[in-house]
Amino acid sequence: MTVVDLEKGAAQDVPQDAPEGAAADTAVAAVAALPDVPRHIGGVTRSGVLSVFGAAASGLCVTVLLFGELAPFSGAMGFFVTAYLSFLGIYAVLTGLEEDGQAVRDRVMTVVLWTAGGLMFTALTMVVGFTAWRGREALPHANFFTQDMQAAGPLDPLTHGGIAHAMLGTLIMIAIALAITVPLGLACAVYLNQIPGRFSRFVRTIVEAMTALPSIVAGLMVYAVWILNLGMQKSGLAAGFAISVMMLPIVIRAADVVLRLVPGTLTEASEALGAPRWRTVWHVVLPTARSGLATAVILGTARGIGETSPVLLTAGFTAALNGDPTSGPMVSLPLAVFNFVKSPEPTMIARGFGAAAVLMALVLVLFVIARVIGGRGPGHQNKRQARRAARASRRDATRFTELHAPGLELFETGPSETDDHSERPERGAGNGAPSPHTPAPDNGEQAPEANTPAPAPDNGEGTPQGPAPDDETRTGGAGGNADPATGDSH
Repeated sequence: MTVVDLEKGAAQDVPQDAPEGAAADTAVAAVAALPDVPRHIGGVTRSGVLSVFGAAASGLCVTVLLFGELAPFSGAMGFFVTAYLSFLGIYAVLTGLEEDGQAVRDRVMTVVLWTAGGLMFTALTMVVGFTAWRGREALPHANFFTQDMQAAGPLDPLTHGGIAHAMLGTLIMIAIALAITVPLGLACAVYLNQIPGRFSRFVRTIVEAMTALPSIVAGLMVYAVWILNLGMQKSGLAAGFAISVMMLPIVIRAADVVLRLVPGTLTEASEALGAPRWRTVWHVVLPTARSGLATAVILGTARGIGETSPVLLTAGFTAALNGDPTSGPMVSLPLAVFNFVKSPEPTMIARGFGAAAVLMALVLVLFVIARVIGGRGPGHQNKRQARRAARASRRDATRFTELHAPGLELFETGPSETDDHSERPERGAGNGAPSPHTPAPDNGEQAPEANTPAPAPDNGEGTPQGPAPDDETRTGGAGGNADPATGDSH
């Protein structure tokens, strides 16, 4: 009888007189002796590439046939949607010829996710590219970044005027909003995460509701309270207040989600070492979630830096440069873009797109700064953090070495073998008994030996009394009285 190993293509002979289960045992042993080959979950294969391109071509042909011959369909959007759905169906069928149902679902969802990612990247590229292309006429001029529009009009060429007043106003407003939002937002997120309760659930509900607050409502609230009721004038400070109202719920919500991801074992270990709650939060929770907190601040900044209506209601509009946020109107880049692009003059439209490109570059710079401040994720250190941790480790090692030095007895439990016994009394010598290692004092007389008994006085019988017997002599060594003549115990 011959057993064929299908994996290797080899044949093994089994005797005819072998038991019935010998063939099965031989086959199992042959399979068990094969090396383990890992299964490739991802990656690009030849059959996968052919299936994708074949399904795409088939879906396009089916769509052209439907829109041109078989069905009265029309429209570019309907054409692309029909072609994509046909592509997915045909790709699932082609994949099902080689794989099982689970693999088919995995391949189809992979294609869908890659398509969504490609569409998002394409949309972002088109927005950035279109904005930079339309603003290419204004961006090469240096005066566009150093001058304001106080002495320039709509009919002036691009060599006159600029957006310096809008850039300064945006930086001042966002700085005021960040100074208000970052401490309050992080403190509120820590409160929601570290102190759970009924009031924290109420605050979390209010924060989630405020994330959908329209920007015009925030501007109207600051306008009614700060300008109408308190009598303050329109300024960059009021615009900063309005922008902070829009940024605060975004920062709180994102920071709360990040702080929930900090492992509870870290906080438990810190509290087990005796650290109070505030020190645990400051030295354990916040450093662990630092990169995520930086992302939360970025999201809030991206929401606030592009607001237009709150700035228009609270800061007004001006064409002059104003660096004082407490008095006088101030303009931001989004508001300047809105006023530039609504003009029918090509030069003003070019200034508007140039200002939009500068705004995107400003957001990118703020993003890079936040990434640098936030550092890497938990468990990953940059070179500066690694050097700082190494210095702290060396300081701790030095401190532990000093604590374990021979001159300190903080961690010592008994006499050391290297210590001088003459400088430390023996155990049990605290009752004034002399130590055997202590030399006898020399006072001019011969001191008796420590173990030599003193001679007893004469009691008149002519025989000196011997030394006082110890316990073993009195008891005879076995608990009885010994006869001094015979030595027998009674």
